[in-house]
Amino acid sequence: MGSMNKSDRVTLRIIHPMNGNNKEFNFVPEDTASDVSQYVFDNWPEDWENNRVRSAHILRLIYQGRFIHGNVSLGALQLPLGKTTAMHIMARETLPEPNSQGQRNRGKTEESNCCVIL
Repeated sequence: MGSMNKSDRVTLRIIHPMNGNNKEFNFVPEDTASDVSQYVFDNWPEDWENNRVRSAHILRLIYQGRFIHGNVSLGALQLPLGKTTAMHIMARETLPEPNSQGQRNRGKTEESNCCVIL
């Protein structure tokens, strides 16, 4: 298997909402949101150290204003290869269910009003 070059990869600029710093990471289209969260957790940037989380399982990716569920691949999001795509990452225990109309108050937690992503 030959080495992959940049044009075969998805570059994500991960933006941390607590400090606004960002870091670029490279992935393959088959990687899922869970894979990305685990990789970022395992390679936590030094300038994010004050905001380190206790587990990769609570890291959530946000792309174009939507939470990306863990089993969704980068390829399924149709992210461009060889280009950089910005995503936010935040710590959150649970995700809203897709199409959960009328159930917004279900499972409300203290941290449900912690962050606003603009």
